[in-house]
Amino acid sequence: MILPPGAAHASPAVQYTNPIAARRADPHVFRHTDGYYYLTATVPEYDRIVLRRATTIQGLAGAPETVIWRRHTTGEMGAHIWAPEIHFINGKWYVYFAAGRADDVWRIRMYVLESAAANPLTGAWTERGRITTPWDTFSLDATTFVAGGVRYLLWAQQEPGIATNSNLYIARMGANPWTITGTVTRLTVPTLAWETRGYKVAEGPAVLQRNGRLFLTYSASATDANYCVGLLTASASADPLQAASWTKSPNPVFASNAATSQYGPGHNSFTVSEDGQSDLIVYHDRNYRDISGDPLNDPNRRTRVQKVYWRADGTPDFGIPVADGVTPVRLMSYDVAGSAVRHWDYRARLESNVTPLADSQFRLVTGLSGAGTVSLESANFPGYYLRHRNHEGWVHQRDGSALFDADASFTRRTGLAGSGTVSFESINFPGYYLRHRAGTVWVERDDGTTAFRNSASFILE
Repeated sequence: MILPPGAAHASPAVQYTNPIAARRADPHVFRHTDGYYYLTATVPEYDRIVLRRATTIQGLAGAPETVIWRRHTTGEMGAHIWAPEIHFINGKWYVYFAAGRADDVWRIRMYVLESAAANPLTGAWTERGRITTPWDTFSLDATTFVAGGVRYLLWAQQEPGIATNSNLYIARMGANPWTITGTVTRLTVPTLAWETRGYKVAEGPAVLQRNGRLFLTYSASATDANYCVGLLTASASADPLQAASWTKSPNPVFASNAATSQYGPGHNSFTVSEDGQSDLIVYHDRNYRDISGDPLNDPNRRTRVQKVYWRADGTPDFGIPVADGVTPVRLMSYDVAGSAVRHWDYRARLESNVTPLADSQFRLVTGLSGAGTVSLESANFPGYYLRHRNHEGWVHQRDGSALFDADASFTRRTGLAGSGTVSFESINFPGYYLRHRAGTVWVERDDGTTAFRNSASFILE
Protein backbone atom coordinates (compact mmCIF):
# COMPACT_ATOMS: atom_id res chain seq x y z
CA MET A 1 0.00 0.00 0.00
CA ILE A 2 1.28 3.47 -0.87
CA LEU A 3 0.55 6.07 1.78
CA PRO A 4 -0.54 9.54 0.70
CA PRO A 5 2.08 12.32 0.63
CA GLY A 6 3.23 13.19 4.12
CA ALA A 7 1.70 10.18 5.86
CA ALA A 8 4.72 8.03 5.09
CA HIS A 9 6.87 10.60 6.85
CA ALA A 10 5.05 10.45 10.17
CA SER A 11 7.44 8.96 12.71
CA PRO A 12 5.88 5.84 14.22
CA ALA A 13 4.36 5.95 17.67
CA VAL A 14 6.58 4.91 20.54
CA GLN A 15 5.03 4.30 23.92
CA TYR A 16 6.71 3.83 27.26
CA THR A 17 5.49 3.72 30.84
CA ASN A 18 6.99 6.33 33.17
CA PRO A 19 8.87 6.50 35.37
CA ILE A 20 11.63 4.29 34.02
CA ALA A 21 13.66 4.36 37.23
CA ALA A 22 12.81 5.65 40.70
CA ARG A 23 15.34 7.71 42.65
CA ARG A 24 17.62 8.16 39.68
CA ALA A 25 18.48 11.73 38.67
CA ASP A 26 20.56 13.24 35.85
CA PRO A 27 19.91 10.20 33.64
CA HIS A 28 22.08 9.38 30.67
CA VAL A 29 21.03 6.67 28.21
CA PHE A 30 23.43 5.47 25.51
CA ARG A 31 22.40 3.09 22.76
CA HIS A 32 25.32 0.95 21.66
CA THR A 33 25.93 -1.12 18.55
CA ASP A 34 25.72 -4.30 20.67
CA GLY A 35 21.93 -3.87 20.77
CA TYR A 36 21.76 -2.63 24.35
CA TYR A 37 20.64 0.61 25.93
CA TYR A 38 22.89 1.62 28.84
CA LEU A 39 21.52 3.78 31.66
CA THR A 40 23.54 5.53 34.33
CA ALA A 41 22.33 8.24 36.68
CA THR A 42 22.96 10.02 39.96
CA VAL A 43 21.94 8.00 43.02
CA PRO A 44 20.51 9.96 45.99
CA GLU A 45 23.33 8.85 48.29
CA TYR A 46 25.85 10.55 45.93
CA ASP A 47 28.37 7.83 46.70
CA ARG A 48 28.66 5.54 43.67
CA ILE A 49 28.20 5.11 39.93
CA VAL A 50 25.62 2.59 38.77
CA LEU A 51 24.91 1.10 35.37
CA ARG A 52 22.16 -1.05 33.91
CA ARG A 53 21.38 -2.26 30.40
CA ALA A 54 18.51 -3.71 28.41
CA THR A 55 17.62 -4.27 24.77
CA THR A 56 14.62 -1.92 25.10
CA ILE A 57 14.01 1.40 26.84
CA GLN A 58 11.19 -0.10 28.90
CA GLY A 59 13.42 -3.01 29.77
CA LEU A 60 15.71 -0.63 31.65
CA ALA A 61 12.99 -0.29 34.28
CA GLY A 62 13.45 -3.85 35.47
CA ALA A 63 17.09 -4.40 34.53
CA PRO A 64 19.48 -5.33 37.32
CA GLU A 65 21.78 -2.51 38.36
CA THR A 66 25.54 -2.87 38.83
CA VAL A 67 27.83 -0.63 40.86
CA ILE A 68 30.82 -0.01 38.62
CA TRP A 69 32.67 2.45 40.89
CA ARG A 70 32.47 3.83 44.43
CA ARG A 71 33.66 7.10 45.88
CA HIS A 72 37.04 7.39 47.58
CA THR A 73 37.06 7.45 51.35
CA THR A 74 39.60 10.30 51.43
CA GLY A 75 40.72 13.12 49.15
CA GLU A 76 39.53 13.68 45.59
CA MET A 77 36.44 11.92 44.28
CA GLY A 78 35.31 11.42 47.86
CA ALA A 79 31.87 13.10 47.88
CA HIS A 80 28.96 14.35 45.78
CA ILE A 81 29.30 11.81 42.97
CA TRP A 82 27.08 13.47 40.40
CA ALA A 83 25.74 13.15 36.87
CA PRO A 84 27.62 10.23 35.32
CA GLU A 85 27.46 9.84 31.55
CA ILE A 86 28.57 6.78 29.59
CA HIS A 87 30.08 7.05 26.10
CA PHE A 88 31.83 4.66 23.72
CA ILE A 89 34.85 6.33 22.09
CA ASN A 90 37.50 4.72 19.89
CA GLY A 91 36.66 1.21 21.04
CA LYS A 92 36.54 1.91 24.77
CA TRP A 93 33.93 2.91 27.34
CA TYR A 94 34.19 6.20 29.19
CA VAL A 95 32.20 7.56 32.10
CA TYR A 96 32.29 11.29 32.76
CA PHE A 97 31.19 12.38 36.22
CA ALA A 98 31.55 15.13 38.81
CA ALA A 99 32.82 14.71 42.36
CA GLY A 100 33.81 16.70 45.42
CA ARG A 101 36.56 15.97 47.92
CA ALA A 102 35.94 13.92 51.03
CA ASP A 103 37.28 16.86 53.07
CA ASP A 104 35.66 19.57 50.93
CA VAL A 105 32.41 18.25 49.45
CA TRP A 106 31.67 21.39 47.41
CA ARG A 107 35.03 21.35 45.64
CA ILE A 108 33.27 19.80 42.64
CA ARG A 109 35.42 18.90 39.63
CA MET A 110 35.05 16.64 36.54
CA TYR A 111 36.59 13.18 36.25
CA VAL A 112 36.74 10.27 33.80
CA LEU A 113 36.70 6.48 34.06
CA GLU A 114 37.80 4.14 31.23
CA SER A 115 37.06 0.49 30.46
CA ALA A 116 38.23 -1.67 27.56
CA ALA A 117 35.72 -4.42 28.34
CA ALA A 118 33.06 -5.41 25.84
CA ASN A 119 30.48 -5.37 28.64
CA PRO A 120 30.96 -2.28 30.82
CA LEU A 121 28.86 -3.81 33.62
CA THR A 122 31.37 -6.58 34.21
CA GLY A 123 34.67 -5.08 33.05
CA ALA A 124 37.32 -3.32 35.09
CA TRP A 125 37.40 0.48 35.20
CA THR A 126 40.50 2.68 35.31
CA GLU A 127 40.47 6.17 36.78
CA ARG A 128 41.82 8.56 34.15
CA GLY A 129 41.73 11.49 36.51
CA ARG A 130 40.45 14.99 36.37
CA ILE A 131 39.52 17.00 33.28
CA THR A 132 41.67 20.12 33.43
CA THR A 133 40.08 23.43 32.40
CA PRO A 134 41.48 27.00 32.49
CA TRP A 135 40.14 27.60 36.00
CA ASP A 136 40.35 25.46 39.13
CA THR A 137 36.74 26.15 40.06
CA PHE A 138 33.39 24.44 40.54
CA SER A 139 32.81 22.39 37.35
CA LEU A 140 30.50 19.54 36.43
CA ASP A 141 28.26 17.86 33.84
CA ALA A 142 30.81 17.02 31.16
CA THR A 143 29.41 15.57 27.96
CA THR A 144 30.89 14.91 24.54
CA PHE A 145 29.69 14.92 20.94
CA VAL A 146 31.10 14.80 17.42
CA ALA A 147 30.24 17.36 14.74
CA GLY A 148 31.95 17.71 11.39
CA GLY A 149 34.33 14.89 12.31
CA VAL A 150 35.59 16.76 15.38
CA ARG A 151 34.98 15.64 18.96
CA TYR A 152 34.06 18.33 21.49
CA LEU A 153 33.59 18.50 25.23
CA LEU A 154 30.76 20.53 26.78
CA TRP A 155 30.53 21.28 30.47
CA ALA A 156 29.29 23.68 33.16
CA GLN A 157 31.64 25.76 35.30
CA GLN A 158 31.86 28.73 37.61
CA GLU A 159 34.14 31.29 35.98
CA PRO A 160 36.08 33.77 38.11
CA GLY A 161 34.73 37.28 37.73
CA ILE A 162 31.21 36.19 36.71
CA ALA A 163 28.62 36.20 39.49
CA THR A 164 26.81 33.01 38.52
CA ASN A 165 26.81 29.47 39.84
CA SER A 166 27.68 27.96 36.45
CA ASN A 167 27.91 28.83 32.76
CA LEU A 168 28.30 26.54 29.73
CA TYR A 169 31.63 26.00 27.98
CA ILE A 170 32.94 24.10 24.95
CA ALA A 171 36.36 22.99 23.75
CA ARG A 172 37.85 20.46 21.36
CA MET A 173 38.97 17.15 22.77
CA GLY A 174 42.69 16.56 22.71
CA ALA A 175 44.77 13.41 22.40
CA ASN A 176 42.38 11.39 24.58
CA PRO A 177 38.81 11.58 25.90
CA TRP A 178 39.83 13.21 29.19
CA THR A 179 41.87 16.09 27.79
CA ILE A 180 40.74 19.27 26.08
CA THR A 181 42.88 21.37 23.78
CA GLY A 182 42.87 24.80 22.22
CA THR A 183 40.36 27.57 22.77
CA VAL A 184 37.75 27.31 25.50
CA THR A 185 34.55 29.17 24.60
CA ARG A 186 31.90 30.40 26.98
CA LEU A 187 28.59 29.61 25.24
CA THR A 188 26.03 31.07 27.59
CA VAL A 189 25.61 32.76 30.96
CA PRO A 190 22.32 32.49 32.88
CA THR A 191 20.77 35.96 32.88
CA LEU A 192 17.09 35.45 32.08
CA ALA A 193 14.45 35.21 34.81
CA TRP A 194 13.81 31.50 34.24
CA GLU A 195 17.57 30.76 34.38
CA THR A 196 18.13 32.48 37.71
CA ARG A 197 15.38 31.31 40.06
CA GLY A 198 17.01 30.20 43.30
CA TYR A 199 20.44 30.02 41.69
CA LYS A 200 22.01 31.40 38.51
CA VAL A 201 22.55 28.14 36.70
CA ALA A 202 23.30 26.79 33.24
CA GLU A 203 24.26 23.10 33.48
CA GLY A 204 23.56 19.62 32.16
CA PRO A 205 24.27 20.23 28.44
CA ALA A 206 23.14 17.68 25.84
CA VAL A 207 23.32 17.80 22.05
CA LEU A 208 20.80 16.64 19.44
CA GLN A 209 21.85 16.90 15.79
CA ARG A 210 19.09 17.04 13.18
CA ASN A 211 17.96 18.97 10.12
CA GLY A 212 21.28 20.69 9.51
CA ARG A 213 21.45 22.11 13.02
CA LEU A 214 22.91 21.49 16.44
CA PHE A 215 20.41 21.73 19.27
CA LEU A 216 22.01 22.09 22.70
CA THR A 217 19.69 21.71 25.66
CA TYR A 218 20.75 22.77 29.14
CA SER A 219 19.15 23.02 32.57
CA ALA A 220 18.61 26.22 34.51
CA SER A 221 17.70 27.55 37.99
CA ALA A 222 17.52 25.67 41.29
CA THR A 223 16.90 21.91 41.30
CA ASP A 224 13.36 22.25 42.68
CA ALA A 225 10.20 22.99 40.67
CA ASN A 226 12.01 25.96 39.10
CA TYR A 227 14.37 23.64 37.25
CA CYS A 228 13.73 23.74 33.51
CA VAL A 229 15.36 23.19 30.12
CA GLY A 230 16.70 25.89 27.81
CA LEU A 231 17.93 25.63 24.23
CA LEU A 232 20.86 26.90 22.16
CA THR A 233 20.80 26.39 18.40
CA ALA A 234 23.60 26.52 15.82
CA SER A 235 23.91 25.66 12.16
CA ALA A 236 25.70 22.35 11.59
CA SER A 237 28.01 24.19 9.18
CA ALA A 238 28.98 26.86 11.73
CA ASP A 239 31.98 26.64 14.05
CA PRO A 240 30.62 25.45 17.42
CA LEU A 241 33.62 27.06 19.13
CA GLN A 242 32.31 30.50 18.19
CA ALA A 243 29.78 31.77 20.71
CA ALA A 244 28.19 33.82 17.92
CA SER A 245 27.26 30.56 16.15
CA TRP A 246 24.69 29.85 18.85
CA THR A 247 21.28 31.44 19.44
CA LYS A 248 19.54 31.16 22.80
CA SER A 249 15.79 30.56 22.87
CA PRO A 250 14.17 33.31 24.97
CA ASN A 251 11.93 30.93 26.94
CA PRO A 252 12.42 27.48 28.45
CA VAL A 253 11.55 24.64 26.08
CA PHE A 254 10.60 22.17 28.84
CA ALA A 255 9.27 23.14 32.26
CA SER A 256 7.13 22.11 35.23
CA ASN A 257 3.50 21.29 34.51
CA ALA A 258 0.96 21.31 37.32
CA ALA A 259 -1.75 19.63 35.23
CA THR A 260 0.38 16.52 34.72
CA SER A 261 1.97 16.73 38.21
CA GLN A 262 5.51 16.91 36.86
CA TYR A 263 7.91 19.35 38.50
CA GLY A 264 11.48 20.39 37.81
CA PRO A 265 12.17 18.50 34.56
CA GLY A 266 15.76 18.69 33.47
CA HIS A 267 19.29 17.37 33.18
CA ASN A 268 18.36 15.42 30.10
CA SER A 269 20.10 13.26 27.56
CA PHE A 270 18.93 12.08 24.16
CA THR A 271 18.62 8.64 22.61
CA VAL A 272 16.55 6.98 19.86
CA SER A 273 13.64 4.55 19.87
CA GLU A 274 14.13 0.86 19.25
CA ASP A 275 13.31 1.23 15.55
CA GLY A 276 15.73 4.14 15.28
CA GLN A 277 13.06 6.44 13.84
CA SER A 278 12.13 8.61 16.82
CA ASP A 279 14.28 10.82 19.03
CA LEU A 280 13.69 10.49 22.75
CA ILE A 281 14.41 12.87 25.59
CA VAL A 282 15.48 11.20 28.83
CA TYR A 283 15.23 13.42 31.92
CA HIS A 284 14.42 13.53 35.61
CA ASP A 285 11.69 15.28 37.55
CA ARG A 286 9.54 14.91 40.66
CA ASN A 287 5.80 14.25 40.85
CA TYR A 288 5.27 16.86 43.57
CA ARG A 289 6.12 20.55 43.80
CA ASP A 290 6.82 21.30 47.45
CA ILE A 291 10.08 20.14 48.96
CA SER A 292 11.11 20.35 52.59
CA GLY A 293 14.66 21.66 52.95
CA ASP A 294 17.41 21.60 50.36
CA PRO A 295 16.17 19.95 47.15
CA LEU A 296 19.54 18.22 46.82
CA ASN A 297 18.58 16.24 49.92
CA ASP A 298 15.27 15.14 48.44
CA PRO A 299 15.86 11.68 46.91
CA ASN A 300 12.79 11.38 44.70
CA ARG A 301 13.87 12.59 41.28
CA ARG A 302 12.92 9.90 38.77
CA THR A 303 14.21 8.94 35.33
CA ARG A 304 11.58 9.46 32.61
CA VAL A 305 11.45 9.28 28.83
CA GLN A 306 9.22 10.63 26.09
CA LYS A 307 9.26 11.31 22.38
CA VAL A 308 10.69 14.44 20.78
CA TYR A 309 8.54 15.83 17.98
CA TRP A 310 9.71 17.99 15.10
CA ARG A 311 8.06 21.13 13.80
CA ALA A 312 7.68 21.91 10.11
CA ASP A 313 10.61 24.35 10.38
CA GLY A 314 12.93 21.57 11.55
CA THR A 315 13.13 22.59 15.20
CA PRO A 316 12.39 20.23 18.10
CA ASP A 317 9.16 20.41 20.09
CA PHE A 318 9.54 18.82 23.51
CA GLY A 319 5.97 19.55 24.55
CA ILE A 320 5.26 19.12 28.25
CA PRO A 321 6.50 16.54 30.74
CA VAL A 322 3.65 14.07 30.39
CA ALA A 323 1.78 12.40 33.23
CA ASP A 324 3.09 9.25 34.85
CA GLY A 325 2.00 6.08 33.11
CA VAL A 326 1.86 5.34 29.40
CA THR A 327 3.19 8.09 27.15
CA PRO A 328 0.79 9.73 24.66
CA VAL A 329 0.57 9.58 20.88
CA ARG A 330 -0.82 11.80 18.14
CA LEU A 331 -3.59 10.79 15.73
CA MET A 332 -2.27 11.90 12.36
CA SER A 333 -4.71 12.03 9.47
CA TYR A 334 -4.16 9.42 6.78
CA ASP A 335 -5.46 11.57 3.96
CA VAL A 336 -4.53 15.11 5.03
CA ALA A 337 -0.77 15.12 5.27
CA GLY A 338 0.75 16.58 8.43
CA SER A 339 -2.57 17.15 10.19
CA ALA A 340 -3.41 15.86 13.66
CA VAL A 341 -6.50 15.54 15.81
CA ARG A 342 -6.37 18.26 18.46
CA HIS A 343 -8.71 19.96 20.91
CA TRP A 344 -9.53 23.65 20.71
CA ASP A 345 -12.05 25.14 23.13
CA TYR A 346 -12.90 21.51 23.90
CA ARG A 347 -13.93 20.85 20.29
CA ALA A 348 -12.02 18.10 18.46
CA ARG A 349 -10.54 19.38 15.23
CA LEU A 350 -8.05 18.40 12.55
CA GLU A 351 -5.13 20.78 12.20
CA SER A 352 -1.53 21.04 11.01
CA ASN A 353 1.36 22.59 12.95
CA VAL A 354 -0.48 22.29 16.26
CA THR A 355 0.64 24.64 19.02
CA PRO A 356 0.89 23.76 21.82
CA LEU A 357 1.92 20.23 20.91
CA ALA A 358 0.10 18.68 23.88
CA ASP A 359 -3.27 19.78 22.44
CA SER A 360 -2.75 17.01 19.89
CA GLN A 361 -1.47 14.30 22.24
CA PHE A 362 -3.68 11.60 23.72
CA ARG A 363 -2.97 8.67 25.98
CA LEU A 364 -4.43 5.41 24.72
CA VAL A 365 -5.77 3.88 27.92
CA THR A 366 -8.06 1.01 28.83
CA GLY A 367 -11.52 2.09 27.77
CA LEU A 368 -13.76 3.76 30.34
CA SER A 369 -16.35 1.11 29.45
CA GLY A 370 -13.98 -1.70 30.33
CA ALA A 371 -11.67 -4.31 28.87
CA GLY A 372 -11.62 -4.69 25.13
CA THR A 373 -12.17 -0.98 24.58
CA VAL A 374 -9.84 2.00 24.43
CA SER A 375 -10.26 5.63 25.46
CA LEU A 376 -8.19 8.63 24.41
CA GLU A 377 -7.20 10.81 27.35
CA SER A 378 -5.93 14.34 26.77
CA ALA A 379 -2.22 14.71 27.53
CA ASN A 380 -2.45 18.25 28.91
CA PHE A 381 -5.86 17.84 30.55
CA PRO A 382 -5.67 14.52 32.41
CA GLY A 383 -9.15 13.26 33.17
CA TYR A 384 -10.53 14.74 29.94
CA TYR A 385 -11.34 12.33 27.13
CA LEU A 386 -12.10 12.47 23.44
CA ARG A 387 -15.79 11.59 23.17
CA HIS A 388 -18.73 12.09 20.85
CA ARG A 389 -21.84 13.99 21.77
CA ASN A 390 -24.61 14.05 19.19
CA HIS A 391 -21.96 12.53 16.93
CA GLU A 392 -19.68 15.56 17.27
CA GLY A 393 -16.18 15.13 18.68
CA TRP A 394 -15.32 16.90 21.94
CA VAL A 395 -12.73 16.64 24.71
CA HIS A 396 -14.63 16.73 27.99
CA GLN A 397 -13.97 15.94 31.62
CA ARG A 398 -15.25 12.54 32.68
CA ASP A 399 -18.47 12.99 34.62
CA GLY A 400 -18.82 9.43 35.93
CA SER A 401 -21.92 8.59 33.94
CA ALA A 402 -22.30 5.39 31.96
CA LEU A 403 -23.29 7.44 28.92
CA PHE A 404 -20.10 9.47 29.02
CA ASP A 405 -18.00 6.34 29.42
CA ALA A 406 -19.66 4.77 26.40
CA ASP A 407 -19.32 7.93 24.33
CA ALA A 408 -15.60 8.02 25.17
CA SER A 409 -14.89 4.34 24.53
CA PHE A 410 -13.94 2.82 21.21
CA THR A 411 -12.87 -0.46 19.72
CA ARG A 412 -9.47 -0.08 18.13
CA ARG A 413 -9.49 -1.59 14.65
CA THR A 414 -7.04 -2.05 11.84
CA GLY A 415 -7.52 1.12 9.83
CA LEU A 416 -10.32 1.18 7.30
CA ALA A 417 -7.72 2.45 4.82
CA GLY A 418 -5.55 -0.61 5.38
CA SER A 419 -2.48 -1.78 7.28
CA GLY A 420 -0.32 0.86 8.87
CA THR A 421 -3.38 2.82 9.99
CA VAL A 422 -5.87 2.53 12.84
CA SER A 423 -9.57 3.31 13.13
CA PHE A 424 -11.70 3.79 16.23
CA GLU A 425 -15.21 2.30 16.19
CA SER A 426 -17.80 3.66 18.60
CA ILE A 427 -18.93 1.03 21.10
CA ASN A 428 -22.43 2.49 21.52
CA PHE A 429 -22.89 3.04 17.78
CA PRO A 430 -21.43 -0.05 16.08
CA GLY A 431 -20.37 0.66 12.53
CA TYR A 432 -19.76 4.32 13.38
CA TYR A 433 -16.16 5.53 13.40
CA LEU A 434 -14.14 8.49 14.54
CA ARG A 435 -13.42 10.53 11.39
CA HIS A 436 -12.69 14.06 10.28
CA ARG A 437 -14.92 16.10 8.03
CA ALA A 438 -14.56 19.76 7.05
CA GLY A 439 -11.77 20.22 9.62
CA THR A 440 -13.71 18.90 12.61
CA VAL A 441 -14.06 15.45 14.16
CA TRP A 442 -17.20 13.34 14.16
CA VAL A 443 -18.42 9.83 14.87
CA GLU A 444 -20.29 8.74 11.76
CA ARG A 445 -21.39 5.57 10.03
CA ASP A 446 -19.06 3.89 7.56
CA ASP A 447 -20.71 4.36 4.17
CA GLY A 448 -18.18 2.16 2.40
CA THR A 449 -16.68 4.94 0.29
CA THR A 450 -12.96 5.42 -0.08
CA ALA A 451 -13.33 9.01 1.07
CA PHE A 452 -14.98 7.95 4.34
CA ARG A 453 -12.50 5.16 5.02
CA ASN A 454 -9.53 7.44 4.42
CA SER A 455 -10.95 10.12 6.71
CA ALA A 456 -11.61 7.52 9.43
CA SER A 457 -8.05 6.19 9.36
CA PHE A 458 -5.17 7.56 11.38
CA ILE A 459 -1.46 7.01 11.77
CA LEU A 460 -0.27 6.93 15.36
CA GLU A 461 2.75 9.16 15.82
